[in-house]
Amino acid sequence: MGKTMRALLVALGAGIGAPLRYVIDQEVKKVHRSLIPLETLFINTVGSFVLGLMINSHGNWPLIIGTGFAGAFTTWSTFAIETHHLLQHKHRNKAAMYLALTLVLGVSAAALGVKLAS
Repeated sequence: MGKTMRALLVALGAGIGAPLRYVIDQEVKKVHRSLIPLETLFINTVGSFVLGLMINSHGNWPLIIGTGFAGAFTTWSTFAIETHHLLQHKHRNKAAMYLALTLVLGVSAAALGVKLAS
């Protein structure tokens, strides 16, 4: 398979992941306001799990689901800005909790995905 076809498969997955991230973000914000950005924490945890599921897959699925969907669905930049915002507004404990939860839940979800895929 050529580079162009692989790029199109990634774009296909990304075309689903990015809009789904937006919808989930907006819906969670409507329902729940919290001390930390739960919508981004949830999205990044789910994305880590999905990527873990795909890590040992073969064929086109890692391109579509792993690189495309999970890559567009998860959001490091939003996490970084939200953490910066918490720190800028002197919410150090909330920022620390958000950092710790993101790390622990993300790595745990990825590990669970890898384990389930094995």
